[in-house]
Amino acid sequence: MQILGIDIGFGFTKVTDGRNAQVFKSVLGDPADIQFREQLLDADGNVEPYRHIETEDGEHFVGALAESQSRGRTFTLDQEQLIVKSARPLALAAAAPLVESGEPLRVVTGLPISYYKNYRTQLTNLLQQRHEVTLVNAKGERTETVLNIERVRVVPQPFGSLFNALLNDMGRASNPDFSKQKIGIIDVGFRTADYTISDKTRYSERGSQSADAGISRAFQAIASALQEKSGVNIELYRLFEAVKRGSIKIRGRTFELQGITQHAFQRLATSIATDVNQLWADDWDIDGILITGGGGRALAPLLSPMLQGEVLDDDLSEDARMKNVKGYWKYGVHQWNK
Repeated sequence: MQILGIDIGFGFTKVTDGRNAQVFKSVLGDPADIQFREQLLDADGNVEPYRHIETEDGEHFVGALAESQSRGRTFTLDQEQLIVKSARPLALAAAAPLVESGEPLRVVTGLPISYYKNYRTQLTNLLQQRHEVTLVNAKGERTETVLNIERVRVVPQPFGSLFNALLNDMGRASNPDFSKQKIGIIDVGFRTADYTISDKTRYSERGSQSADAGISRAFQAIASALQEKSGVNIELYRLFEAVKRGSIKIRGRTFELQGITQHAFQRLATSIATDVNQLWADDWDIDGILITGGGGRALAPLLSPMLQGEVLDDDLSEDARMKNVKGYWKYGVHQWNK
């Protein structure tokens, strides 16, 4: 039996088996008939894996391959569309390279708090079955494989980061303080920001909600500013590298992004801090606040001073996008490797 943590995010899909991990953009594309498949020059080591997959949902280019090669691309910020059209092929594309064909597989994944009740069963039913999958490599060679997903556990998304902090790789509590304390969690993803409270590891309904305050809100402001200056409507998923770099080149002209980004991030951080401080007004006994998610890492320097409570130290050596999915995997080990 193998255990995977899979995080199907609006911005990125993440997977880990505890030893290996992969991250790719949550973009699906129509498969193109690539006439020339040779690598022009030696790869520099930064080339993403070639993700071309056939499942019961059809044939797809996935991630960077879809972004660079597909004319028709699917990228959504709508939860219904993500579940119905994208979740299964994204999850299978993530899992297939890490699993032996036919091996019994158990998966832990998550959903934003506001979507958890409505979509938990649907997501479980989509994944918890036997899937016949074909992988196509960069040379066009096909490999048939079977993903035998016998169990799926769906948890509220921010709890992944709590499990990651609480449990070790054996699925055992390594941070006993977390299990005894009241911890507030702010998980800033691409589409949503989730706020929740773990009171001695118990979920607090009163202290939990989702908001449309993911990093995509800031990206939309950046994209709008760029459209005014350049006349080009930039797809949000193409802004990740540009925002990190601090500039973008559009039709030969370079646009600086640092000022626009700082302003957009400041507005988003202020909005999140206002929401959280109001939501947790009665929870003045919180022991600490954990800021997580890829968006959380970017906003933390602006967000932390505005929060009413002690913000816990962040491990900057760890990819913030992976904290939830690593926690999912640890929780799976805790549940199923007893």
